Amino acid sequence: MSNKIKIIISLFLISILFICIIIYTFVINNNNELVFENFTSELSYNGIENSNSEEITNVVNKEITIIAIHITGEVNNQGIIYLSEGSRLADAIALAGGETKNADLSQINLAYILEDGQKIYVPKKNEKISEYITIGTGNNVIEEDSNSLNNLKGEKSKVNINTATLNELDSLPGIGPSTAQKIIDYRQENGNFKKIEDLQNVKGIGTAKYEELKNEITV
Repeated sequence: MSNKIKIIISLFLISILFICIIIYTFVINNNNELVFENFTSELSYNGIENSNSEEITNVVNKEITIIAIHITGEVNNQGIIYLSEGSRLADAIALAGGETKNADLSQINLAYILEDGQKIYVPKKNEKISEYITIGTGNNVIEEDSNSLNNLKGEKSKVNINTATLNELDSLPGIGPSTAQKIIDYRQENGNFKKIEDLQNVKGIGTAKYEELKNEITV
């Protein structure tokens, strides 16, 4: 084989190799663009493309406060349950395994926002209750001790309008069973009274009646 033919063959092989390199480079670049486009599309779909890193960090680092609730009555799993702050009574019942077939949910407010340390009682059908949520915080213990001390001194103890039962409220001057129930209903719908003056927000309790009660009540 002459040198001329060898040179031609060599040039031909080099040309083929060069063409292969060009084709390979083109294919790789196209694949990279495709992957990048899919990646950015996925970010856009998940709402991340328009969010900055600070917003994402704030969401991840947001603290969740946990509260403890004691639930009893007509639920499948009675006892202590833990929920995030701001949870409602319906959430507590669901976490306790749901209500039993004998439960009467019409007597309770499922939208009630719960607080740490509360005790919930889910009534059964044909059972009449005065209240289904009670407070079990340390403040009540102090108030009870204070009342006991007052009794030893011969002083009349004050009625806590946040924890009092229907009968205890009914014992107050000028408060009958109907008004006592209104106080309990207000408490369940709006939460605890912050101060004794808030009792005037209850329908049927005006300034005159409050003045008659203020020395008999506490929060």
